[in-house]
Amino acid sequence: MFLKMTALRATLTGLAVAVAASMMPAPAAYAAAERWYDISSMSWKEGRKPSKRRYMSDKSPIRKRMVRFDKQYSAGTIVIDTDERRLYFVTKRGRAMKYGVGVGRDGFEWNGTHKITRKAKWPSWTPPQEMIARVKREQGIKLKSFYKGGPKNKRVNPMGARGLYIGSTIYRIHGTNQPWTIGKAMSSGCIRMANDDVSDLYERAKVGAKVIVR
Repeated sequence: MFLKMTALRATLTGLAVAVAASMMPAPAAYAAAERWYDISSMSWKEGRKPSKRRYMSDKSPIRKRMVRFDKQYSAGTIVIDTDERRLYFVTKRGRAMKYGVGVGRDGFEWNGTHKITRKAKWPSWTPPQEMIARVKREQGIKLKSFYKGGPKNKRVNPMGARGLYIGSTIYRIHGTNQPWTIGKAMSSGCIRMANDDVSDLYERAKVGAKVIVR
C-alpha cells in the first residue's frame, strides 16, 4: 500500500510539473512578442528586432552579376523591372549588370521613363509632408522633418550611401541600412539597393542617364 501511494504521489507530481511547464512561455515566444517600428516599411513589426550588425551591413542578399539583356537598350540606360525586383544597368547593347532591388509596396507602385537629374553621396533625407502625416496617422510615429546623411547616421537615415534622383519625381534610387529588404516590395516608391550595389551603380551611371521603370 505504501509503495502504491508513493507511486501515485510521484505520478501526480510529475503531471503538475508537466502542466506548469506547458503553461510557461518558451524563450521564442518572448522574442516573437517583441514589437518594433520598421522605418523601411513604415510599419510596426512583431518578432526579434534586427541586430546593430545587420543594420551596418552593406552587402546585398542578391549578388549582382553581368547578364545578357535586350538589345533595344543603349549603353548607360537603367531599366528597373518592379515585378522581378531587379535593376539592369546596360553596359553595352545586349549586356547589363543586374542588381537586386527593393521596390514600392502595394499602393506605392509606379512606372515611367525619366532621367537621372542628380547624384549624391550619403544623401540626407527630408520625408515628404504627406509621408510624415500618413505615418503619424496610421502608426502613431512622428518622423523628424530632416535626417542628416553620412556614415555616422546610417542607422537612422534610410537613404544609405548613395542617391540617384529620378527626374522631377520624389523618387530616387538609393542605398539602405536594411539590406534584408532587397528583393521585396516594402518602400514608399523609391528603388532601394544595398550600399555596395548602389555605390557600384553610382560610379557607372551618369547624370542624364535614361531610367525606365516598368
